[in-house]
Amino acid sequence: MLKLAGTDGKRYYSLPLKKGKWIVGRQPDCDLSIPHKTVSRNHAEVEVVSDDGQFYLTDLGSRNGTLINGEIISKRTSIKKGDIISFGNSEFRIEPDRGGENAAPDMTMVKFSDHEPQNSVLMPIDEALKPLPTSLTGKPEVLSTVSEMAKMPVFAEPKEMMLEKGLGIIAKVIPAERYAVLFISEENNEEVRTVASLIPGKSQPGDFEISQTIFNQIMTEKTLFMLSDPLDDPRFAQQQSIVMAKLRSAMAVPLFDEGRVLGILYVDTSSPVHLYGDDHLRLLGTFGNIIASKLLNYELMAEREQKQILDAELDRASSIQKNLLINDPPIIEGFQLCTFQEQSRSVGGDLYDVTVLPDGRMLFVLADVSGKGMGAALLMSNILASFRILYDAPDFNLTRVVERVSGQLYKHSDPGDFATLFIGLLEPDKNRIRYINAGHNPPLMTRSDGDIEHLMDTGMVIGVVDFAAWEEKTVSFDDGDLLFIYTDGVTEAQHPDESEQFGEERLEKIVTAERENSPKAVVGCLMKEINGFMGDAPRSDDITIMAIKKARNDV
Repeated sequence: MLKLAGTDGKRYYSLPLKKGKWIVGRQPDCDLSIPHKTVSRNHAEVEVVSDDGQFYLTDLGSRNGTLINGEIISKRTSIKKGDIISFGNSEFRIEPDRGGENAAPDMTMVKFSDHEPQNSVLMPIDEALKPLPTSLTGKPEVLSTVSEMAKMPVFAEPKEMMLEKGLGIIAKVIPAERYAVLFISEENNEEVRTVASLIPGKSQPGDFEISQTIFNQIMTEKTLFMLSDPLDDPRFAQQQSIVMAKLRSAMAVPLFDEGRVLGILYVDTSSPVHLYGDDHLRLLGTFGNIIASKLLNYELMAEREQKQILDAELDRASSIQKNLLINDPPIIEGFQLCTFQEQSRSVGGDLYDVTVLPDGRMLFVLADVSGKGMGAALLMSNILASFRILYDAPDFNLTRVVERVSGQLYKHSDPGDFATLFIGLLEPDKNRIRYINAGHNPPLMTRSDGDIEHLMDTGMVIGVVDFAAWEEKTVSFDDGDLLFIYTDGVTEAQHPDESEQFGEERLEKIVTAERENSPKAVVGCLMKEINGFMGDAPRSDDITIMAIKKARNDV
C-alpha cells in the first residue's frame, strides 16, 4: 500500500491511500488535517480508485493552490508513486507505507540525550566557513562535489527532492552510514524531525540522538558539532541503545542563514575506519551553508508566489469594487453631474452612489469608511449594499435610512469601524436639496455669485453607537449653483516635504474660480492642482469627489 506523507515545516503527517475519497485541508475534521496558514479549510481531494496505483488529485478552490511536482493543477489530475504534492507550502510525497509496529517511519523524531559527550569538538560557524584548507581543495573530488552542490537547481524541483539530492552529493566525499537533514519546529524548538535522509544499502535509519546541551549550542551559538568515538566516553558505554553502541563518529552543522537556524545537517558512521576530523567538519559546514542558502531561496520563492496570489486577489477585488460603483450616473434635465475617484491602494474605503427614485427625486451618497485596504473595502461594499436595498422603500426618508444603515454597521462590525457620510435628495421641481451630514467634511454649496455655504454636520458618524440621531436639513439649489462634495483625501493631500497639506483654503479658491465651468472641468482643474502640489509624494488616502451643478435658465 502507498501513503501520502509529508511536512508543513513544523509537523509531519501521513495518510494511507485506501480506496475512497479523502479530503485534505486545515479543518480538524478533514481526513488529512494540516493546520498551516497556507492550507485552505478544504484544500484538495485525494481519490483512490484502486489499490494498484490509480489515484487522482483535485484542487477544491484553495487559496494558495495545489501543485504536483511543482506544477499547479486546475482540474482532476492523475498522481502516482514518487510524485511530490504541495498543499500551499506543505510538501508531501506518495511513497510506500511499510506499516507494522517495528517499521521505522520515513520521518523520524530526533531524540534528545542528557549526556554531554566528552570526545566532542565544537567549531564556531565563522571558523568553519573560512576557505577550505589545501588538504581538501587539493583533492579533485572535493572541488567537483562542492561545485556540483552549488549548481544544484533550486526551483525546478520540490524542496524535499533537492535535499535528498544534496545528501547524495555529500555522500561522495564524506563517508557515513546515515545522512539526514533535520528541521526544527517553529512552535517548539525541542521538536526536531528528519525531512530528508539517505541510508546507503537501504537499511532502516534507526534513532537519531543528539545531546540536549549540544543541540542548544548549535541553535544559539550557531556552532558545528563533531563527536569522535563515543565508546571512549564511559557514560555512553553504559547505555543500552543499540544505535549508540554501534556509533563511532557523528557530525551536525546548523543550516544557518539570515540570522536564524533553518535546520541541521547530520551524518554519522559506525565504522572505526571513518572517524571524523576537523577537515570533515569544515567540509560538512561548507555543504550546510550551500543547502541553507538554497532553503532560503525556497522561502523567498514561496513569498513571491504568495505575493503574486495576493496581488491577483487584490486586482480581482479592485475590479469588483469598481463594478459596484456606478460608471454612468443618471442625468436629470437641467443638472450636470460629475463623479470622480482615485484610490491610494488597489482597494479602498470611499464610496459614492447616485440614483433616481421612483418619484423622480435624485438621491446621492458619498461616504468615507474608517481604515484602509481590504477591511475598509469590505465595509464600503456592505454600506453601499445596505443603502441600495432601501432605495425602493415606499416614502423614502433620509433620517430613517441613515439610522437603519448605521444600526447594521454597529451590530455587524468591530467597535473601530465607522464611516463619515453625506447623503442628499435633489428635488428638481422645488429647487432644493434635503441632506444629512453624518460627520463628513462639509460640502461646498458654491453660489453663482461666488459665495460659499458649508453644509455642516447634522449628526455624528455612522456605526459608532446604536442610539444616534440625525437631523435632516434643507438648502436651496438655484440656477448656476454648484454643490461640491469630497472626502478628506482632497484636503489632506500631502506636500512632498510633508510641510503642509493641500487644505480647505486652496480647495475653496479653486472651486470658486472655476464655478462657471462644468462640474467635470472643475474636478479636472482641482485634480491638476492637487497632483502638482503632491508631486512624487505617495498617495496616503483615497480621493472621491461628487460635483452637481444646476444650469442657468439662460444657458
